[in-house]
Amino acid sequence: MEDKKAENIILLDLSGQCSFTDYFVICTGTSERQLRALVEAMDEMARKKYQLKSPRLEGKAASGWVLVDFGSVIVHTFSGDQRQRYKLEELWREGKVVVRIQ
Repeated sequence: MEDKKAENIILLDLSGQCSFTDYFVICTGTSERQLRALVEAMDEMARKKYQLKSPRLEGKAASGWVLVDFGSVIVHTFSGDQRQRYKLEELWREGKVVVRIQ
């Protein structure tokens, strides 16, 4: 995600706090085009580098929020406005911040 210039990347450890996943990755894209590029890059890396099936996707870049579900890791790619609106870091504030990249 850093390679695609995502901003404010956070990895939250939700182990023991959440029944449907172990980690959230939350990041911000600066445009619809960048959000699409982030999602495409994650899909490609999952298939080529880790031999995973394509993840389940929810949402569209045009809406400002795309969720990429790898099972034990869920990635939330947001526009700045949508990230401010949903405030997942606050909602899941009991999660341990493992990585924070501004």
